Amino acid sequence: MGALEEERRWMGQVARGDEAAFGELVGRYGGRLLGVARRLLNSRADAEDAVQRALLQCYLGAGTYRSEWAVSTWLYRILTNVCMDELRRRKSRSGELEPPARPDPPGEHLDLRRALQRVPTEARVLLALRYVDGLSYGELARIRGISINTVKSQLQRGKSLLKTALTKGGSA
Repeated sequence: MGALEEERRWMGQVARGDEAAFGELVGRYGGRLLGVARRLLNSRADAEDAVQRALLQCYLGAGTYRSEWAVSTWLYRILTNVCMDELRRRKSRSGELEPPARPDPPGEHLDLRRALQRVPTEARVLLALRYVDGLSYGELARIRGISINTVKSQLQRGKSLLKTALTKGGSA
């Protein structure tokens, strides 16, 4: 039995309340989900909370899983939605989604983390999933619920903004 078929079988078992099957899924994906959440939320505590919420949604919603999707795609979709909700909550608390871009002192190196903060959230999510987690355009489109062309254009915009921030010291 291939990995995809095994995961689909686990999802069926999880839908029937099988905690051991759920444990297998958590063991396989928990670390990757935490890595994605940390990159998106820039906080270990918030990332851990997001992963817990995503896994709870997975467990409670296992009966709604559609087997034409890879389990990983479904989990990433749940997690990115949870992370986007957290980012929106932050916006409502602070009045803005992203921290304000502050010019760096002359001659100071702009690090990648700070440069990424200058990329719009949706593009940053796609950049992380594509270039860190290696997901395809099709997977990204399914995860975020957008077209492949939108994925490509947001990735291109994100890469362009990131390149500008890194090469011009953030003066973009």
